[in-house]
Amino acid sequence: MLLIGVNRSPYTRRVAITLKAYGAPFEQQSLSGFANRAEVRSSNPLGRIPALVLDGGETLVDSGAIIDHLDESYGRDRALTPASGADRRAVLKVAALMMGACDKALQAAYTRNHTPAEKIHQPWIDDCNAQVINALAAVDAMVDPAQPYLLLGRLTQADVTAFVAERLARGIGLDTEARAPRLRALTKKLLEELPFSSTEPPAT
Repeated sequence: MLLIGVNRSPYTRRVAITLKAYGAPFEQQSLSGFANRAEVRSSNPLGRIPALVLDGGETLVDSGAIIDHLDESYGRDRALTPASGADRRAVLKVAALMMGACDKALQAAYTRNHTPAEKIHQPWIDDCNAQVINALAAVDAMVDPAQPYLLLGRLTQADVTAFVAERLARGIGLDTEARAPRLRALTKKLLEELPFSSTEPPAT
């Protein structure tokens, strides 16, 4: 398989962590949705990352859809998203909160970095950041420091998405140490595990 995208993207890294957690063999083509738009569009007409090219040539797009395929193909009874019931709903709720936080964090960053100064609407940026912090705080309240993982006593997509969202929040300047300290501590522990450490993007 070929994963297309850079791990600075929380969406791409979410897929990369999942592939590593499942021990699925893959190569990665580190293309950016901004710097390499034309090349990315050859795999995804939206020009967005990630995309996953399967061994048979089929291309999957959108991190959620890609992970659904990986759960089906590699996860089976150890899927990072449980197959059904209350456990599945609990994991999907955290994943929805955390990927929504990523959406808002990137909207704030894009507005700040790609909008002419005279057109920046700071209240919009502040509101996006507040939504990020509120989502992180909600998940922070779920963290039991005595447990190695967020839910179910094992690694799930709740951990993966919380990890990438917390990292992105720090990347845009939000103080997660102060606003979500238990979640920050969890992400530090997760970074000691191979699926997380091996997907760490290079420092810029």
